[in-house]
Amino acid sequence: MTVLRIGNFSGFYGDRFDALREMLTGGEVDVLTGDYLAELTMLILARDRLKDPGAGYARTFLRQLEDCLGLAHERGVRIVTNAGGLNPSGLAAAVRELADRLGIGVRVAHVEGDDLTAEHPGALAAHAYLGCFGIAASLRAGADIVVTGRVTDAALVTGPAAAHFGWGPTDHDRLAGAVVAGHVLECGTQATGGNYAFFREGDVHRPGFPLAEIHADGSSVITKHPGTGGLVDVGTVTAQLLYETGGGRYAGPDVTARLDTVRLSQDGPDRVRLEGVRGEAPPPTLKVGLNRLGGFRNEVVFVLTGLDIEAKAELVRAQLTDALAKSPPAEVLWELVRTDRADAGTEETASALLRLVVRDADERVVGRALSGAAVELALASYPGFHVLSPPGKGSPYGVFEDVYVPHGAVGHVAVLHDGRRIPVPVPQDTQTLDDVPAPPLPDPLPPGPTRPAPLGLIAGARSGDKGGNANVGVWARTDEAWRWLAHELTAERFRQLIPESRDLPVTRHVLPNLRALNFVVEGILGAGVAAQARFDPQAKALGEWLRSRHLDIPGALL
Repeated sequence: MTVLRIGNFSGFYGDRFDALREMLTGGEVDVLTGDYLAELTMLILARDRLKDPGAGYARTFLRQLEDCLGLAHERGVRIVTNAGGLNPSGLAAAVRELADRLGIGVRVAHVEGDDLTAEHPGALAAHAYLGCFGIAASLRAGADIVVTGRVTDAALVTGPAAAHFGWGPTDHDRLAGAVVAGHVLECGTQATGGNYAFFREGDVHRPGFPLAEIHADGSSVITKHPGTGGLVDVGTVTAQLLYETGGGRYAGPDVTARLDTVRLSQDGPDRVRLEGVRGEAPPPTLKVGLNRLGGFRNEVVFVLTGLDIEAKAELVRAQLTDALAKSPPAEVLWELVRTDRADAGTEETASALLRLVVRDADERVVGRALSGAAVELALASYPGFHVLSPPGKGSPYGVFEDVYVPHGAVGHVAVLHDGRRIPVPVPQDTQTLDDVPAPPLPDPLPPGPTRPAPLGLIAGARSGDKGGNANVGVWARTDEAWRWLAHELTAERFRQLIPESRDLPVTRHVLPNLRALNFVVEGILGAGVAAQARFDPQAKALGEWLRSRHLDIPGALL
């Protein structure tokens, strides 16, 4: 087989349940991958495991498999998934029990070694991001289903490709090509029109899940099954390439992929060719994601209607500050969201929202103390006093951070269906990660008339989170727009357009092959998504906010 067809059926824990059946029945495919893990998911699974030591994996996958295991076996489709979460051996055992009950003879392997929780006291979960070669060893030994814990998302694709084509640890360019394809596939329908800046250009009511046709040299074609919804074009693939990445080097445990070498071209309807990717030796360390409890939080949203919005907000702030003065929470955040309009035709559009978020190590400080103080104001505060919902008890929140360990600090092992254990050697060739030298910018556009307009008329964007940082990838749709964007949207201009980033480190990375800029904003998400530090805790809409901001854009581009 000269081409390996790898599809995705899950981009997160909670994705479309029937996607596995859709991918099995919608067209030809050799391997299906399911990505269930994210930083927040690991915390959720860790809390599940506190209640039940046998838990810690994505139970949804088992229910999907019960419906589709016979179909996958009949069609010879292998399945690779990180649904094992914190307990890959437990999920592998559950899959074997399911197969036995259904009378289907499949070989189930799992990958372990990522769990470093015991080495990090105080962490609910500490897991290293493993690479692809445990998956590859399992598939080479005949596994039909491979269950992993915390591997890199792209490893779900790179592992089958390495197994199929016989790649080894030093095949850096080939591995890098598969890593980039894996990154495009990992978030499911985000590659086929989901969450796409120009969503009105295709039917994205029910996007099909993506598929990569991978070749022996590491190049690929990104596509989807015939007749499924959504669209695959250079724009949708560019958007996903920029998602949750940074500069020109995209580091992983097997290889560092050079995103600045990626070349995309339309290869027909719903087909994008991805080629030219160069790879380098991986860094000498592995990333470890730590999840721990940060304390307790609570929030209440006051509705302020009609006139004197600012004065009403100031009154309730002062009242609650006085009420909590005896035992003030460690962190107090007030946000006034001006959703109100003058002379509004409905009460909702006449109202603003005042959001109060409190955090403390002591649940009592943010629980009954806050809810009691807020409720007692019901008849003693601003006119029209009411809240969106009554404040309740304080709830625990998580904190995510990443640390790095040498490759040799983990025992990466493939555990086969017959119990044999295959250790995965650490890479012998590593390379310290440095920034790519800044590439030359295109020639600026000649001077001409401009007019204020939203950036999104000529550029797309996609944003996301990595721990406490956010990235915003912005790409131009034409060469002329790129000539303007590369010079206009500097890091300083970004800070002006996104005011909450003004006092934070903002790094701009230039990716000319993609006509793209990638901005990394450090610390904007506080201690990560589980801490819920801002209105949009995963920065999912930060890019769309940026696209809505007005700049003086050359009239020739509009």
